Amino acid sequence: MELLSASDASAVADVMQGLASPARIRILARLLAAPCAVGELAEDLSLGQPTVSNHLRLLRHLGLVTGRRTGRTVVYELHDEHVTALLQQVLAHVGHAPAGPGA
Repeated sequence: MELLSASDASAVADVMQGLASPARIRILARLLAAPCAVGELAEDLSLGQPTVSNHLRLLRHLGLVTGRRTGRTVVYELHDEHVTALLQQVLAHVGHAPAGPGA
């Protein structure tokens, strides 16, 4: 059995910490449906545009989303199929997990 290195464990912890925000999870779930720009994310999620931009900056830094410029607009999407699968698995788990501690 191969042990996880300290640097890999730290990188995983950083990603998990990045996922520890309900707003960031909502942004990722919205991007799971389709790529979109900051303004559309802000409107769809009823969040301020500066708030969404700050969350996206962290999600980009963690390699969870990418942005591509089309004219003056940046369209964001999930980074790759690994992020898509991770999000789908977590959402499925929550749907099947007991309601809370001791449930």
